[in-house]
Amino acid sequence: MKKIDKKVADSYFKTRTTLIMIYLAIGATVSYGVVLFAEPLSEVTFNGIPLHYYMGAQGAVLTFIILLFVNAIVSDRVDKKYGIDEARNESIGSGKTVDH
Repeated sequence: MKKIDKKVADSYFKTRTTLIMIYLAIGATVSYGVVLFAEPLSEVTFNGIPLHYYMGAQGAVLTFIILLFVNAIVSDRVDKKYGIDEARNESIGSGKTVDH
């Protein structure tokens, strides 16, 4: 396996950790932010349902699903930026296993 320079590895993990913290902040805001503003949001309706209820039942789930796809796309770009190649990992992993 290719040895990675410590500075590159540290930068990679710092980028990944920052992205994870951003995703967690978005998730917490969508989940708990609606609760904090439930009373003012109850006056607004979406498809005949109060907005705070809709966001709690559907909006948060949809946001998490969208975050999963965004995370996958952004992670692939970060991996390519730092030289982590999926095809190379698969070629290494597809070799014959050795019985010990």
